[in-house]
Amino acid sequence: MSIESQNVTDYPNSNTIFMVWKLNDSPQLKDIFQQLCALVLNLNNSAFNRFPDSRVSCVMGIGYEAWKKLELPVPLPKELVHFEEIKGTKHTAVSTPGDLHFHLRADNKSLIFDMAVEISKLLGSVAESILEIHGFKYWDARSILGFVDGTENPHGEDRDYFAKIGDEDPQYKGGSYLFVQKYLHDMNAWKSLSMEEQEKVIGRSKENDIEMSDDVKPANSHIALANIEGENGEELKIVRDNMPFGSPSSNEFGTYFIAYASTFGTTKKMLTNMFIGNPPGNYDRILDFSTAVTGTLFFVPTRNMLDEFSG
Repeated sequence: MSIESQNVTDYPNSNTIFMVWKLNDSPQLKDIFQQLCALVLNLNNSAFNRFPDSRVSCVMGIGYEAWKKLELPVPLPKELVHFEEIKGTKHTAVSTPGDLHFHLRADNKSLIFDMAVEISKLLGSVAESILEIHGFKYWDARSILGFVDGTENPHGEDRDYFAKIGDEDPQYKGGSYLFVQKYLHDMNAWKSLSMEEQEKVIGRSKENDIEMSDDVKPANSHIALANIEGENGEELKIVRDNMPFGSPSSNEFGTYFIAYASTFGTTKKMLTNMFIGNPPGNYDRILDFSTAVTGTLFFVPTRNMLDEFSG
């Protein structure tokens, strides 16, 4: 039987809903979870058949504590752990709870809104919603800070290579390690910078998204620290699907950082560079303007595994 992954390598689109749920100890929990796995498969199949050009998908991730609580029929994935905070001299990649994560995408927001309603109806008796964010495409894929986001994302076959587990871990082949953070931006402080200063924080030009040359790019720029290499100089990448969100009336603006990776080690190395610094103390300058208020690791099982979990 062929392995079918969830839609972790789909490209970002116009509308997204992110949801994080915390499970309770209801005696119905395992039965509801079986129904949930079947629902996720059904939502994807139905939406694709009804609206094949809408680029719609529902991706579900499962956290470390949930995997144990649900007593799933396969062992914990090797790198699925409780994420421990990464604390630098000034900024911290915090660790926050989360048992189930849903990443809903579509060009038409009506589709994912209805998906979120169905998921919430099913989970309401056995779980608590602890985070819900409605993201949107801002101009030409820019963050609220005004810079293009996701330029370094892999394309083509590289998306599968960097986002999905391969033959090195056959039991979980096609699965993915999902890490998420909600960032809040200090827009007043950001706007107090000149455009030239902002570009030095990011490491790219603001207008046309051109990376600075190495002799000009500051060592503490976001690009310099978020782009990482392995021990032998090989390129290490993740598949980002970041989305901006905001509430102008409450002055809350942010970015939901979401990374799919074949190994959490790659994401963790990037976070360490950003928050502790490379070398230590040389932290990512963007953190002076963007604060991580959540941080949770999940595992995204294949569709085959969801089918198995559904009973």
